[in-house]
Amino acid sequence: MPDLKFERRYKRLHKGLIAGVDEAGRGPLAGPVVAAAVVLDPKCIPEGIDDSKVLTAAKRERLCEELLKCAKVGVGMASVEEIDTLNIFWATMLAMTRAVEALGFVPAFVLVDGNRCPDWGHQSHAVIGGDALCLSIAAASIVAKHKRDCMMHELDALHPGYGWASNKGYSAKFHQEALRTLGPTPHHRRSFGPVAQAELNFGPRIAAE
Repeated sequence: MPDLKFERRYKRLHKGLIAGVDEAGRGPLAGPVVAAAVVLDPKCIPEGIDDSKVLTAAKRERLCEELLKCAKVGVGMASVEEIDTLNIFWATMLAMTRAVEALGFVPAFVLVDGNRCPDWGHQSHAVIGGDALCLSIAAASIVAKHKRDCMMHELDALHPGYGWASNKGYSAKFHQEALRTLGPTPHHRRSFGPVAQAELNFGPRIAAE
């Protein structure tokens, strides 16, 4: 289970608030990449915080609601257009930067899930596997995942047929079949191979019809 050892270590070195940052949505074929920054209140930490990947959707929703009430939370995203322009790595860095900015204050130190921090002015440290080790990063993973899942539910209602409410835009078999039969939507990442191939194949099909 993640704990507060990273937060305590860096709080001794950097007096002030310590934020944890994580993202959701690097791998999908559709939808934005979403990041969250969370500063936990040691006196009000919801029970059950863990890596979002090991939690059910219902638990993520409950924990996200509790975190929004008792922690300082910032959410940032990078659009499909930004993903296609910058590439997914730099778009993720942009979403993380926006999440910290959305906190509304400058944290003393930032703990980031992964092996690299964004090129920003914050003192920070990258924690590989941080969502399973660091409590504030785990909290950020929950918020980012839940917020992005909600966005994909909304997009599913606008573009039915791709199964986004269930697959969240990832490359599930149903999603890939829909790409071949329906073609890409404006919310698909055209810089991703399967989408680019589907668009290439779909264009001649429309012309033939």
